[in-house]
Amino acid sequence: MSTRITTHATSRQTALALGLALGLGSALPVSADEPMAADDTGKRAPQGEHTLKHEQLASLVERGQETLAADFNGFLKQVAVRNQEDSAVSGAIDHYLAGESLEGDDFVNVYRLLGVYNRLQYGDDVQELLKEMVAIPTFKVGEKPQHENPEISRFGELIKDKAEAFGLTFRNVDDRVFEVELKGTGEDVFGILTHGDVVPADQEGWTLEDGTHLDPFEVTEIDGKLYGRGTEDDKASIAAALYAMKSLKENAVPVKRTIRLMIETTEETGGEGFAYYKAHNALPEYNIVLDSGYPAITAENGFGTIDARFPLARETQTGQAADGLPAITSFKGGLATNQIPERSVATLHASDAAGAKALNHKLEALGSRYVNEHGKDFSVASEVKGEDVIVTVTGKSAHSSAPANGVNPVTRLAGLLATSGIDFQDSAYEDAVHYLNDNYGLDYHGKLLGIAYSHDFMGPLKVTPTYLEKEDDALRVAVNVRAPAGEKSPEELSQVIKEKLTAYAREQGMDVALNVEIRDWMLRDPSGAWLQTLLNIFGDTTGLDAEPRSSAGSTTAKLLPNAINFGPSMPGETYTGHTSEEFKRVDNLLLDIQMFTEMMARIGNQDSLK
Repeated sequence: MSTRITTHATSRQTALALGLALGLGSALPVSADEPMAADDTGKRAPQGEHTLKHEQLASLVERGQETLAADFNGFLKQVAVRNQEDSAVSGAIDHYLAGESLEGDDFVNVYRLLGVYNRLQYGDDVQELLKEMVAIPTFKVGEKPQHENPEISRFGELIKDKAEAFGLTFRNVDDRVFEVELKGTGEDVFGILTHGDVVPADQEGWTLEDGTHLDPFEVTEIDGKLYGRGTEDDKASIAAALYAMKSLKENAVPVKRTIRLMIETTEETGGEGFAYYKAHNALPEYNIVLDSGYPAITAENGFGTIDARFPLARETQTGQAADGLPAITSFKGGLATNQIPERSVATLHASDAAGAKALNHKLEALGSRYVNEHGKDFSVASEVKGEDVIVTVTGKSAHSSAPANGVNPVTRLAGLLATSGIDFQDSAYEDAVHYLNDNYGLDYHGKLLGIAYSHDFMGPLKVTPTYLEKEDDALRVAVNVRAPAGEKSPEELSQVIKEKLTAYAREQGMDVALNVEIRDWMLRDPSGAWLQTLLNIFGDTTGLDAEPRSSAGSTTAKLLPNAINFGPSMPGETYTGHTSEEFKRVDNLLLDIQMFTEMMARIGNQDSLK
């Protein structure tokens, strides 16, 4: 996922979401603008007055943990006995067990109960599957395409094994997309898209604040959090969706629409896999994506990259200091362009060991002052190794769509060196340091470039340096862009940025090759019966506000017709995907299972999605 939400719930709302998972809390008011539900014969009726809500669902979860029936029908009988005074719930159960057609609130209540039952029945199994998925490192390695990555093939085999064991149809589309289907009785297909690839993980950086070191490719549960690369982005969603489909299949829940789960393998590296799939397959008319946030994301910023490549001179590559001046011979930061790293490291070469010691002494004082002047929320460390000084800035990793959640070490190291007053040898690295500090600095809204703007619903432009690395004979500096809808098109904004940076490079006498590409944003009409169903599921299940929202992230929802995101990030919680402390909360995973199951059953049978 490439995602972060621009609006947030209150801490009280977050506590209520947790309360649902624990059987605690009280419901918040639900919007009076009630959605519509449809039964499996195509009839439609007003819904909402007599459907199960947050408090009742929390009680059902708590009671169900005591003794759980062997199958869904048995669970319904348990609920009917415990809720005899609730004629709406007991009546819905009676109608379903008698094989009668479901309408209105009966339709909603039965499938809502199926979600509760699936959560109770398979919560532990979903976690075990998530552990298997995380253990497969599905990040891109080098220049080899993902469909040639043996770990992607191994991940596909795991999906195939589970799908076939669950009685579902599996299709491997050339290791680009893994497709799992629950066949419906009609011709319509409803699409659910997510991705199985992940961003790389810095093994050294996976250390919690208390010093606990974690293996990013082994799920570790601490205080109700499942740590591991891909737990939040997006492997937990895949596991929960598979078990939702399994529940419908084994409980013989008929669906009119075929439900197609599409698991993409290149979402984090450009989406070539889905482009290939799209070119060879007809897409469902309506889709959801499980790669952003609840309750429903109807707008996404355009994703882009400002790519600058500084040619490396021979003397810089060999580390020779000219005229006694120290040289920046290395500057590294980042593992992926859509991820703010935890640390950035530069190597400074002096003319001799004594010069290195003097340079280090100066940098120790400069580093301390720089930290104090710029928030005290990062650290600067330096050490001497022969004639070199190694400078390390440690910040806080974050998803590039949420720079406020991190502390960017790339811009801070560049700022430290650019403002140090040290006269460095002219080089690509020295140019890059000033390029970063002059055009981006510690701001992440494009103010120094003069391109800052904001959209009323989608929020502000975000411009974040994320990646520096030597590639071939050049230093590549990548800046991530998250552009909301604005007066200029993505192409026009790209051109403005390129012109500004080209003029800057010309004024400074810098040799740099620039490329700026920004994809289109998504801003969709937040209406339609299927969207209202999603909002109703989230609002009634969690007790939280259920209004469409915007995300600074960028997902494949843009590439699908009638597509919006439904989870998995909860409102008001910091998104941890792409960070060195990525985790999925167990209680949120259980909510995913519950809501995905209800969603598939209801949308699979809803008469119209328009």
